[in-house]
Amino acid sequence: MVKKFLVLLMLGFIFTGSVFGQHISRIAVVDLPKVYTEFFRESQAVRNFETRAANVQRDIERMQTDIRNLNSRLATAIANDDQREMIRLETEINTRNENLRVFFQARTAELDAERKRLMESGSFLSQVHDEIRYIAESEGFTHVFDIKNTPGLVWFANSTDITERLLNSLRTRRAR
Repeated sequence: MVKKFLVLLMLGFIFTGSVFGQHISRIAVVDLPKVYTEFFRESQAVRNFETRAANVQRDIERMQTDIRNLNSRLATAIANDDQREMIRLETEINTRNENLRVFFQARTAELDAERKRLMESGSFLSQVHDEIRYIAESEGFTHVFDIKNTPGLVWFANSTDITERLLNSLRTRRAR
């Protein structure tokens, strides 16, 4: 009888400990690229980056226009049944398409690396992490995930997105 009582008492303690020991997590998400582009847009480094990105876009559009013009000339050669010109234009179009693909991949990788460097710069991360920590602690969030860099994140409720609160908090601190 005493053994049964002790076993029941132990089970009671274990059950009570597991019920009271559970911690409910509150999760928030933040769009760090949006914070970066909206909050740090005024910085010289970001302006330089945006200028480079615009130049790359102009180069891509110029290359695409050249390819469209060659395709137009190819259509004319086909209409005129000019076999020699058709072969030459098809070869040139293929070469330029490949050049465009390589150019696009290389420039995109360069811009992505530069964007990442800017976002990971000490001052940016320090300010943002301090504000995220403040918001999370004051509002009871136990985890904050970056929307863009969380591979398994498929859906989230808008109420868990603290991006605007983070931007407002950063703007308020900048104004002081």
